[in-house]
Amino acid sequence: MNLGLESEILEFKKSTSELIKGIISLSAMLNKNGEGTVYFGVKNNGDVIGQKDITESTLRDISRKIAENISPQIIPSIALELIGDKKVIKVTAKGSEIPYSAFGKYYSRSFDEDKQLSPTMLKALINRDGEPDYIINKVATKQDLTFKSLKELYITNSIKVNNSKFEENLSLKTSNNLYNYMAFLLADINDVSIKVVTFAGTDKTVMLKRTEYGGKCLLLAINNVLNYVESIDETKVKVGGIQRKEEKYFDFECFKEAWLNACAHTKWSEEIPPAVYIFDDRIEVVSNGGLPSALSKEDFYEGVSKPVNKSLLKILADLDYIEETGHGIPLIIEKYGKEAFYISKHTVIVKIPINKQLLEEVKNEISYEDLNDSETKVLNLLIENNRYKNSELIEQTKFTERYVRKILASLKEKKYIERVGANKNGYWNVLKK
Repeated sequence: MNLGLESEILEFKKSTSELIKGIISLSAMLNKNGEGTVYFGVKNNGDVIGQKDITESTLRDISRKIAENISPQIIPSIALELIGDKKVIKVTAKGSEIPYSAFGKYYSRSFDEDKQLSPTMLKALINRDGEPDYIINKVATKQDLTFKSLKELYITNSIKVNNSKFEENLSLKTSNNLYNYMAFLLADINDVSIKVVTFAGTDKTVMLKRTEYGGKCLLLAINNVLNYVESIDETKVKVGGIQRKEEKYFDFECFKEAWLNACAHTKWSEEIPPAVYIFDDRIEVVSNGGLPSALSKEDFYEGVSKPVNKSLLKILADLDYIEETGHGIPLIIEKYGKEAFYISKHTVIVKIPINKQLLEEVKNEISYEDLNDSETKVLNLLIENNRYKNSELIEQTKFTERYVRKILASLKEKKYIERVGANKNGYWNVLKK
């Protein structure tokens, strides 16, 4: 019997004495097409001659040698088949963690030949689709996962959810139907740490505060960090004549881009999450893994993207967390320059400067311990001009009419202001300054 011709996904070997060559062929086919099959007991021309002296240990030995010598590790399907009256061994494998090496070297398939890749060819192979998408092939340590929060985010964004195909459509399982590491990141409950740490001074000698936002769906944790950092980016109002100028401690949009990039492109497969560190003079956003191997610093600064976690990136884009336009890095460079980035082989750190002078000015102002930020903002406006009408306060603060009325009522109750005269021609008497 004849099985036909060898191809870019099919290789024949006479016997397991050619196991090393068979393993090389398997890695080459995976690199070229993501799948491959090797028969032992078949001539190069496709004639079935059979494999003699096959035992259980023969199959185990094949499995062991494949596991030891192909990297990243694969789990092949190894079967003993009877073709006519001849016994053959069929080894089949699939994988997307390209590139695969065999015995420490890299190969690719060209019709029925296995060609060793030069460093340039290997870089081109990786560059084809960016970094391998490890997190969808890495099996999660926990398999009792639920995705209520993730589904709610899709529904909130007016994206229909097909419950029967939800996990499949989002690539939350491996080829073996087990939850992958991306599913673990996006599950309702996990043990992934997402932290914001505040230090006293400009180094890590004294830690003031450590806030943990992990343990939940990564997308919710991302939002928690954004909301917290935005809340500390206070507004300082400078008044000069009739001009009002609002200044922030730091550029929140730059921080947002840095944080979202860190979450999207950190090497999650190494299980080291990104983090935020706040110092007196700067905020640092730290991500693990360095730049993708096919991305130069020059391309990085220009906003060229070589995704590390393609499936996660797609979900973030679907839910409007990020835009796949690559404008985030150029935005930060335009504001703070290339010196905002520290790039090493294993780490990327983005440093967002804090306006120390503005911070000191705010620290020296009178604080109102019993007022929240919104109440303080309205009170400062009334100190500046006690004849502001409600409509003008709404315009200045961007608050709703209902919220402005609520704030004014609270300020009156706390004895900070009192109304003098009628609504049309009256004014606010500020009792505490």
